Amino acid sequence: MPNNVAHVIIVTGMSGAGRSTAAHALEDGGWRVIDNLPSQLLPSLLDLASSEASTVNRLAVVIDVRGGDSVEELAPLIDSLRSRANVRVLFLDATDGELIKRFESVRRPHPLQGKGTLIDGIRAERDRLATLRGLADVVVDTTGLNVHQTTTLVYDSFRSDESADVNVVVESFGFKHGLPTDADIVADVRFLPNPFWTENLRNENGLHPDVSAFVLGQPDVDQYLEGLVLMIGATLRGYVRENKRYATIAIGCTGGKHRSVAIAEELARRIEILPGVAVSRKHRDIGRE
Repeated sequence: MPNNVAHVIIVTGMSGAGRSTAAHALEDGGWRVIDNLPSQLLPSLLDLASSEASTVNRLAVVIDVRGGDSVEELAPLIDSLRSRANVRVLFLDATDGELIKRFESVRRPHPLQGKGTLIDGIRAERDRLATLRGLADVVVDTTGLNVHQTTTLVYDSFRSDESADVNVVVESFGFKHGLPTDADIVADVRFLPNPFWTENLRNENGLHPDVSAFVLGQPDVDQYLEGLVLMIGATLRGYVRENKRYATIAIGCTGGKHRSVAIAEELARRIEILPGVAVSRKHRDIGRE
């Protein structure tokens, strides 16, 4: 890499999933944002940002289907770009149902809809972006989130430790609210007794010491966590060898309020002592009824 290393975030993803919100969040965080850049210009932009004379080396570039074939041409460029700069790919996503609701609320057609239906446009876009999504460092699912929540999530996703080999988000969730689409590893802790059925714990959550003690005190929990840490450790080492620097580990229970939160917190505590691993926590459904 050049002496003056450029830091670049490529913002892409589904139309209606929050690309503009993500771009604004990054701009507020001090990144220079360029919207709708043709991917063919990225190498030249990196040359400019990496030059000794450059005063701007934190760039966020939005590339999507508005640029025609540019988005397909981006995927083959990723490896070569990463050899020249610190390049990360942020992919914004949401469920088809959520995207339909958003497009209908603003009464605008999907950019790939043509003479077809809204869902036709969404499916065509998913097909075109499938390879790029697989190359993403961070996938942010904005389903059910408002603008402020999406802004916070994007900000937190890039509040990473650049000295770490791999940055890990340990996320709790409730299966009844759907699987996180950005999860790399999913663990199911519904085998544990549910504190919801214990009257004095029902209205608390997994961050409460009494709920945590109840969950972590169940038979086989320590053995389960030890096995999970061993598996995650091996997986993260593999990610580092494959140059994957971000991972999301999702821990699920029924509602995402008690068991998954307590286990996620304890798991985060155990894996953050692994060499080269930086950990943050996220509790997606802790406030839901």
